[in-house]
Order: sequence, then structure tokens, then C-alpha cells
Amino acid sequence: MEHQQPPAFFVRGPSPLARLAFFGMLSIVLMAVDARLHTLNEIRQGFSALLHPLEVIANSPLVLYRQARDHLASRNALMLENRKLRQANLYYGAELQRYQALEAENAHLRGLLGTQPHLPQPSLTAEIMHANRNPFTHKVIVDRGAQHGVTPGQAAVDELGVIGQVTRVYPFSSEVTLVNDQDLAIPVQVERNGLRAIAFGNGRDNAIDLPYLPVNVDIREGDRLVTSGIDGIYPTGLAVAKVVRIERKVDTPFARIVCAPVAGVDVHRQILLIASTNPAQSDPSPIPPPRSTAKHAPRQH
Repeated sequence: MEHQQPPAFFVRGPSPLARLAFFGMLSIVLMAVDARLHTLNEIRQGFSALLHPLEVIANSPLVLYRQARDHLASRNALMLENRKLRQANLYYGAELQRYQALEAENAHLRGLLGTQPHLPQPSLTAEIMHANRNPFTHKVIVDRGAQHGVTPGQAAVDELGVIGQVTRVYPFSSEVTLVNDQDLAIPVQVERNGLRAIAFGNGRDNAIDLPYLPVNVDIREGDRLVTSGIDGIYPTGLAVAKVVRIERKVDTPFARIVCAPVAGVDVHRQILLIASTNPAQSDPSPIPPPRSTAKHAPRQH
């Protein structure tokens, strides 16, 4: 018994091949008409407008991915740039401080060298290397020694006044005792009236004393003390100190006079070493007095 196919539920239309041929021809005709007459532009634009939301939704994951990638890349670039800018800021800040320090040092050197033409003795520029570590002394080490022509007893000054005196000389460095050291004495005179005295370093602080002057001595606060030049070491007229306090007591025969050094003892690194006016007196080594210049300026009793 032959197998019989069940009847179709719906009546079939044209065959698939016929439909393919029909729609192919229709597509060719539409393309030809659109190429010649441009009649489908409005239809195409309408479909594009209807499909645009779907395109946006379909492209949204890719757009979000690109935005996140750009954001992260921009953030990393900004962080790297900020890091470089901070490093550059630190570097240029340090350079600016160094430049300001060099500018101040150059101004100091110009002022220091400006004092040289007025000095009658030859002088040598030196730089302070370090200070003495002994807290009970006020001494510094400079980078000029016997090989540079430095001799014991030379005066050390800056553009403001006397800093101290060379007390010990090594081949390539020297020791300078500062004016506020208790082992240094300097013959001075009051600039106002020419009164001569001996100034001794206090040793305890940045001060200079004028001992053994009577209570009725003609000296005032604010008087300027300069070198008298009678010791043959310091040129005449170099500023040493300014009187800051005077104590006069009726029960003591001497006044207590405290002065402050005018030179930048603890400020600048460059100083001048001035040759002694009397070379025969420049070496303090043969006589070891308790103060380095005591043989030139003994205490007054």
C-alpha cells in the first residue's frame, strides 16, 4: 500500500525559486530607480530614524568601554604628570634656595672684596670649613694655611669688622680664634672720644667685655669700638663691637661694660686674613699667655 502524504493545511504559493527570482528582479529595479531618480532617500532616512535608538542601544557597551578606557588613561596620565610636576617643584625649589644662598654669598663677597682696597696690608680671602667642636671655645677652621702664606697672628675680618685672629697654622688650613673667645684680647678705642682699652671675649655667649675701666669713664651705650692699631696686628679703625650695656656700682672701682661684636661671626663663610702691620709681632707662639694677644695688649690693672 503506497504511502500517501497528508494534505497540506494551507495551499502552497509560488515555489522558492520563483520567489527568489521575483525579489531579485524587484531589488535590481529598485536600485536602478533609486540610482536614477533618488526616490528612496526619504524612505531610507525614515528607516534610519526608526532604527537609531536600536543602534545606540547596540553600541552602548562599546561606547562605555571606550569612555572607561579613556578615563583610566587620562587619570593615569594626570597622576604621572602630577608626580613629575611635584618632583620638578621640589627640584626647582631646592635650586631656588641654592640660588638665593649663592646670591647672598655673592653680595657678601662683593662687600668683602670692597674692603680690600682700603686695607694698607696685603690680605687673603679664606673660607670657613667648620667650627671647633669644643663648646667652651669659639674657634673656626679656614681653608688657607702655611702653603698659602698664612702666618700666626694675622687678623681675620669681614666687610663689617673684626672676626678674630689666626692662632694656629697648618699646612693647608688655619685656626681662627673669634673675638668672643675668652682667650682673645684686642686693643680698641672708642670711636667717639679716642679712649683706649682692651676688649676681651666673654667666652660664655656672643659678647665682649671691657674690664678695668673706672666707673666714671667717658663711655656710653651705643659707642662704637674700633681697633687702635697699637699692637701691630690689627689695622687702625676696623670695627670691633658696640657697647650694649654699662653697669656702674658705687661699691666697685670698675664699671662692667658689655659689648656686642659687629662682625658676622656666625653668619658668613668667607673672611679676609690681613697681614700684620708689624711682622716681628705677628707670631704669638714664643710666649704662651692665657690670651692669644696678651703679649701685645696686657690687661690693665
